[in-house]
Amino acid sequence: MKLIDKQHFLEKIEIALQTVRPHLRVDGGDVEVVELTDDMHVKIRWMGMCESCSMSAMTLRAGIQAAIKGQIPEIVGVEAVNGV
Repeated sequence: MKLIDKQHFLEKIEIALQTVRPHLRVDGGDVEVVELTDDMHVKIRWMGMCESCSMSAMTLRAGIQAAIKGQIPEIVGVEAVNGV
């Protein structure tokens, strides 16, 4: 994937994450994008209270992945590089 394309997708991912961040921040957590791989997988890092939350896996699937893939169908999947 060309660098310019990757930057375009990273910007769209950040916009999608803005829809779920308020819910994470209420509980003292957050998320950041670590990488967008060439095969269109997003790697995220849980921050704050999300790192140890037992609901992180559900939040990843139902919240973060749904928000990203809902706005960017080219994304294949989302995975966390840390957390429970």
